[in-house]
Amino acid sequence: MYAIALLQGMVFYAPVATLYRRAAGVSVFEISLIEAVSLALCVALEVPWGVLAERLGYRRTMVLCSGLYFVSKLVFWQADSFGDFLVERILLAVVQSGLSGVDSAVIYLSCRGENSLRAFSVYNALSMAGLVAAGGVFALLPPGSYRLSALLTAGSYALALVFALGLREVRDPEPSPARGSFVTAARRALNGGVLPLLAGAALLAEVCQVATVFLNQLKYEACGMSQGAMSAAYVAASLLGLAGAFSPALARRLGRRGAAVFCALVCLAGCGVLAATAAAPAAVASVLALRTSSSLLAPLTDEERNRRLTTKDRASALSAQAMVMECFAIGANLALGALAQQSLAAAFVFGAVLSAAGLGLLLARPNA
Repeated sequence: MYAIALLQGMVFYAPVATLYRRAAGVSVFEISLIEAVSLALCVALEVPWGVLAERLGYRRTMVLCSGLYFVSKLVFWQADSFGDFLVERILLAVVQSGLSGVDSAVIYLSCRGENSLRAFSVYNALSMAGLVAAGGVFALLPPGSYRLSALLTAGSYALALVFALGLREVRDPEPSPARGSFVTAARRALNGGVLPLLAGAALLAEVCQVATVFLNQLKYEACGMSQGAMSAAYVAASLLGLAGAFSPALARRLGRRGAAVFCALVCLAGCGVLAATAAAPAAVASVLALRTSSSLLAPLTDEERNRRLTTKDRASALSAQAMVMECFAIGANLALGALAQQSLAAAFVFGAVLSAAGLGLLLARPNA
């Protein structure tokens, strides 16, 4: 699983993902529309994938999704229109809804519940390490090597598929009579005051995702940064993405709730600075802060979601939780994309508002 995280983190075109699409004639709003369609499809597929994963077993699900992941990168490599990129995101939605809950369930069950926060932290950190490596390679490529970077990404995902074939099953794929249906698992997954956690984490994660993957490139361009400078900023952001490995230390120092609140405050402040500044150093520093916040929060969220579960149908329960999170992400993504089409500053201001809402929801959640 660690190797898969590293290899699937190697998205070599990531430093210019937005510019890549714009070079193919896709507008900023169309990018956000594609993203929203992908998220909506994720919601629609969570239930069938949750049921299927319990029946297939987690290993087979990982292998199937890793194969589709590889295919989606081949489509991206050849994409040159709105329709092509939409197909790529549809495939990605199938993959993400399939992996949703399964990857974290594999890690949690492999740990047998012991030191799971550390395992999630390493898993997320290795994904960021893949981004660092990919960003470093991209910086060495000739300017405008968009297609080559996409081809290299497809190669990395092909190797991840090979590692998926080496996984061992951690759960009996045949459900026992004592295990309930998806509806029962979903009901248990959403009990115990977990909704504020899901909503707050989803809003913060989507703000950081949009700001550090899509809008940051437009901000850098507006600040007059060159492709080389953008690549350097991307590598720095990816390096700070490794901060997820320090989530256990942050949780020990501030407590799990305090650590989550700290991440939310950093996200709010970062969006505020991006809305107000026109200086490249301040913009880069804010993006770095957002990436750090996101990386620290992700393992905290994954660990708490798993820790709150009592059902044995863990993938189904986590899929139900993911559905809730994706619903919040869809609205946030569309709103940020529409605002960015008109004004980058307005989009970042709204990002700060969503971060404040996420902070409030995290504070409102009961202790696990």
